[in-house]
Amino acid sequence: MKTICRLGILTLLVASLQSCSCEPESIAKGALWGLEKMMGEGFMPSEEIRALGNFQGMNVNLSQTNTDEGSESTIFLKLENGDPFLLGDQPDLLARKCAELYIRDFEKSDDYDLITVQFIQSDPMNPDNFAMKEYTFNTIDF
Repeated sequence: MKTICRLGILTLLVASLQSCSCEPESIAKGALWGLEKMMGEGFMPSEEIRALGNFQGMNVNLSQTNTDEGSESTIFLKLENGDPFLLGDQPDLLARKCAELYIRDFEKSDDYDLITVQFIQSDPMNPDNFAMKEYTFNTIDF
């Protein structure tokens, strides 16, 4: 709940700053800096990951689920509209490399059991039409 409140405050701060005549790039950098300080260093995927597949979009979601058997925590690394040539014939190897780089960079990765890498390709003519491949790894393997 605290994380949701912090994210809400950060969102309000960014929204209020967007209305000023400041440089948008510096505001975005400041917001990302604040998010990384709150969520942990390396939370945002690196440009190294983006370059592996020439991804047009990157997103991270963190999930913790409690069940009767215990708890499970997962990092969801969503990589959008990568270059099909770079994704290649073995996207599972690329997914593993992306997961390895993310786990290396994210200082709080030890708090999570799994990392799921999602490759999403959307149709530019119809955004509702998309394809997704998903690969899940144990974080302890990295």
